[in-house]
Amino acid sequence: MEKLATAWAIFQGLLLEAIPFLLLGVAIAGLARWLVPQKAWIGKLPRNPLLAPITGALMGFALPACECGNVPVARRLIASGAPMGTAFGFLFAAPVLNPIVLASTWAAFPDQPWLLISRPLGAFFLAVLLSVLLVQLPDSQLLEAALLEERRMSQPLASLGLLERNSGLIGTPLPIEQPRSAQRERIGDVIDQSSREFLDLLALLVLGCIIAALVQTWIPRSWLLAVGSAPTASILALMALAVVVSVCSSVDAFLALGFAAQVTPGALMSFLLLGPVVDLKLVGLFTVLMRPRAIALTAVAASLGVLLIGQWVNLWQL
Repeated sequence: MEKLATAWAIFQGLLLEAIPFLLLGVAIAGLARWLVPQKAWIGKLPRNPLLAPITGALMGFALPACECGNVPVARRLIASGAPMGTAFGFLFAAPVLNPIVLASTWAAFPDQPWLLISRPLGAFFLAVLLSVLLVQLPDSQLLEAALLEERRMSQPLASLGLLERNSGLIGTPLPIEQPRSAQRERIGDVIDQSSREFLDLLALLVLGCIIAALVQTWIPRSWLLAVGSAPTASILALMALAVVVSVCSSVDAFLALGFAAQVTPGALMSFLLLGPVVDLKLVGLFTVLMRPRAIALTAVAASLGVLLIGQWVNLWQL
């Protein structure tokens, strides 16, 4: 019973911490959809394979939300026809590059300037790397089915292949249009869709928090911190801890402060980089964006990238 009580307390903490940011992200996505005509800015985003993710990563400075709040915004970008590199660059970079996280990192580690510089740089590099990798997959293997259909519906008929035009999924005689971009959607429709999107994401968030709470309860953090002094082992242990604790990026620096003296600098950096990109609660939320294969590829590539960054930090700081 004691472990169940602990799991319940952890679950409540994770959920209450994440819900405000999820709500903020859905609200921002809905507001952008209503206020800003889609084609007024989507068409101006760079489509270069490298510039697109860089642009998306830089957009992360503008949204003060943790990783949970970035999922609905990234989904809206993809559904609206934005370059996928831009959407994924934003998704992976914004949890670290946003002003709240930068401020919390500074507040937790004011005496470690190397961390204040290397964390955002590492997050930027990781976001661009993951985005460039993911866009190599065909859309049908990358995007979740409903999102893929939404994206196809948003694109001009001329930009689609012959098979897509004849598939019946898209290209239903949209008149030579009166671009929808010139018209503002009804506020009632936007609120209705945003509400449904929030409830769908909330269900996945609850499931992810349950799994994270159970894993945290039955795998004590002390086991993972016990290898703190070994350079490579400490990095792997802190990466596992980041995935398990599933804490929001807005407060993860304060959690890391509690064990920073027990682990190597590379392990500390790995904890602060991997959690905002891949953790147990995020895996569920990612299912509204990506297919399972793409989620697995993201997790593996992010882990390898963070491991290399952690090793480099150890060589630099030790």
